Amino acid sequence: MHYRSTLDVVAIKFACCLRYYPCFQCHAECEAHPARQWPRADWDRAAVLCGACRTELTIRQYRGAAACPACAADFNPGCAAHYPIYFEGR
Repeated sequence: MHYRSTLDVVAIKFACCLRYYPCFQCHAECEAHPARQWPRADWDRAAVLCGACRTELTIRQYRGAAACPACAADFNPGCAAHYPIYFEGR
């Protein structure tokens, strides 16, 4: 695992393979294809998993939350720096 703080609780379902990974580096180590961003048109799709309670969030819910809406587990605010890897647009 590449990110190990107590705030690193989410996994992202990658648009290219529809598999959950904790980060883009884990995806690169396990898959033979490049990562693909989720298009903005798909941001209402459940593609983020809270590792604390296993709730699936839509991309839009995740991007707008500082914590899981189901269990209140805090999300790492530093993850926003990686949004361009996972999600198209702003």
